[in-house]
Amino acid sequence: MSADLHQIWVYLSASPLAGLTLTLVAYQIGLWIFEKLGRRPVLNPVLIAVVLIAGTLSLSGIDYRTYFDGAQFVHFLLGPATVALAIPLYNQFQEVRRSALALLVALLVGSAASALSAVALVWTFGGSKATILSMAPKSVTSPIAMGVSEQIGGLPSLTAVFVIITGIVAASLGTWVLNLVRVRDWRARGFGMGVAAHGIGTARALQVNEVAGAFAGLGMGLNGLATALLLPTLYHLIWG
Repeated sequence: MSADLHQIWVYLSASPLAGLTLTLVAYQIGLWIFEKLGRRPVLNPVLIAVVLIAGTLSLSGIDYRTYFDGAQFVHFLLGPATVALAIPLYNQFQEVRRSALALLVALLVGSAASALSAVALVWTFGGSKATILSMAPKSVTSPIAMGVSEQIGGLPSLTAVFVIITGIVAASLGTWVLNLVRVRDWRARGFGMGVAAHGIGTARALQVNEVAGAFAGLGMGLNGLATALLLPTLYHLIWG
């Protein structure tokens, strides 16, 4: 019997279905914990899912490539999900028009602060130039951040790690920070989350308020565009 169970496990662990199932189950567990414990931001479902998946892969000996063969189906849905953010944004178009100037200022300040704080942090702790350049685009959604990192001489794989950590930390602590500094306007709260925490922060904002979700999607998109244009330019000006 044990030999049969082992053969079944070997078959399932090598199947793309295993990675897909693990991803969905881990997120559902994270969401259940999040809801049951009062929707506390620190218990972000993505954070819990990442811990569960990493632990499962480590204990089972399944390599990441095998896992991703199944998880890629969820990864594919990131594109349509991002495009779908246009729907709440369209519903709030008049609010966006009225706030255009404030949004532009917030975008420039937020993008600059995000990149400069990352550079300062790594430089303070004696990080290498490659690490500095890898962390600079940390607040941008992964595909853009990895492309920018490669263009300026960073390590795209390291950038992806920084992006995920940034998104989880900002989504977990962002609500607390915004409450601390008494930001009450849902437009400002959402835009700030989108600029600082890209897709994970946008998902969190959508859970809380439709207006915040719409402005978070806008912030995520505009910050990606601004970083893709400005960061390589600044790199060539500074390091030539």
